[in-house]
Amino acid sequence: MSIKKEQVSTFLNTASEAVDLILKHIENEEVIHIISHFDADGLAAAGIMGRSLVRSGGKVRIRIEKWIDEGVVNEIAAEKPSLTIFTDLGSGYLDLLSEKLSNYRVVIIDHHQLVGETSSAFIQVNPHIHGIDGSRDLSGAGVAYFIAKALDEKNTDLACLAVVGALGDLQDKYAQRRLGGVNETILEDAVNAGYLKLETDLLFFGRETRPIHKALACTTNPFIPGISGEEDKSLAFLASLGITPKHMDKWRALRDLSEEEKKKLFSALADYLVSKGFSSDVALTLIGSVYTLTREEPWTPLRDAREFAVLLNATGRMDKPGLGVAICMGDRGTALEEANSVLEEYRRTITKYLGWLTEKPGRIEELNSIYVVRGEDFIDEKVIGTVSSILSTSLPKPEKPIIAYSTVPEEDVAKVSARALDLLTSRGLNLGEIMRVAAEEHSGRGGGHNIAAGAQIPIKHVESFVKLVDEFVKKQLGETKLGS
Repeated sequence: MSIKKEQVSTFLNTASEAVDLILKHIENEEVIHIISHFDADGLAAAGIMGRSLVRSGGKVRIRIEKWIDEGVVNEIAAEKPSLTIFTDLGSGYLDLLSEKLSNYRVVIIDHHQLVGETSSAFIQVNPHIHGIDGSRDLSGAGVAYFIAKALDEKNTDLACLAVVGALGDLQDKYAQRRLGGVNETILEDAVNAGYLKLETDLLFFGRETRPIHKALACTTNPFIPGISGEEDKSLAFLASLGITPKHMDKWRALRDLSEEEKKKLFSALADYLVSKGFSSDVALTLIGSVYTLTREEPWTPLRDAREFAVLLNATGRMDKPGLGVAICMGDRGTALEEANSVLEEYRRTITKYLGWLTEKPGRIEELNSIYVVRGEDFIDEKVIGTVSSILSTSLPKPEKPIIAYSTVPEEDVAKVSARALDLLTSRGLNLGEIMRVAAEEHSGRGGGHNIAAGAQIPIKHVESFVKLVDEFVKKQLGETKLGS
């Protein structure tokens, strides 16, 4: 569905309203609190808001959270902030925020589906309010970017961070894995300002920074059994194709391969994936739009926008979100160096979990209408979303979404992540609604996007929750109203 000019116009008007309030607090020299999500999109959004407010003379304090609950909101209220800005968070917790913070100045900058009623005291900037799909056409970082641009046109240099956030939120759902919708305006800003180059190529992780066999081994979307996480086997695979990993004494990166070598490599990987039981379409996800950040140093993970997004995801999900925020705020020294180490640990962790899930049949369980991954306390809850996202692109039956969960025993909750492909949302599937309703019926909270959502529920209710989600998916795809 195409986006109308009027929709974008009313969205931008709300952004301007938020800017007016923000400027008043900057003029009064009051500290502005920014609360953001811990994933790549949330960290990019925090960085965009932080940098743009500081440039305008503002004083900011940034706090990163996995989710919002009563404890977090009570802590915010206790600090009595003059202005709180939620980025990539907030719209899924409107009742709770309205109950606890209605006496405070609050701006919600988000792109998730709205759950609850917004307090009249809040300003909410969210594309869904204006009929724009926040799951594929504009990310949390993208919303933050439009606020930053309204603050000062010079903030167009932050468009690249919004691109990183959108890619981190897997919004590259248009042809050839390209960003579309309102994200295209952000792309144009970044390209026109000379900060971004767009081309089509193989999508290996580390195409700019790693020797080709390492880049192949680091590729987990899709996960390639026997190659992902296996550098020696990746090297042998390349050798079998006659692709030399070195020129003279220098390792070759993907960008150094000839077009003929790339075609040969893609064809061989497509055949290999089919031999492992994957559909022929899975291989097509290895080719797509590449976003190169031209002002970033070559041979760093910030050069490729998708790799930048994974780096941010790694810092957030490995309990080091401050490093991600610092990088988004412009630190290219110590923070980047430490984040590189975190990234390596993160990739090893993800590869370990994916290997465990695929080494034995049954660990990805098929129910009537969904797939289930019971991560229990083995898969860290902070990366369950990443695991479910990767698995969702290579399921035997793409007509079924995947539900994965991990337990957090010390909090007595299970963290649930749900993912689906576009073909299901086009048939009416809305995982955000399913997670919300199923979680509420089990004393929990849920929500998100139609294509990607999550929930937190008491551990004791996991089995009945999964069963209910299975029923809800069947009803939605069968066009039956939930609860009927």
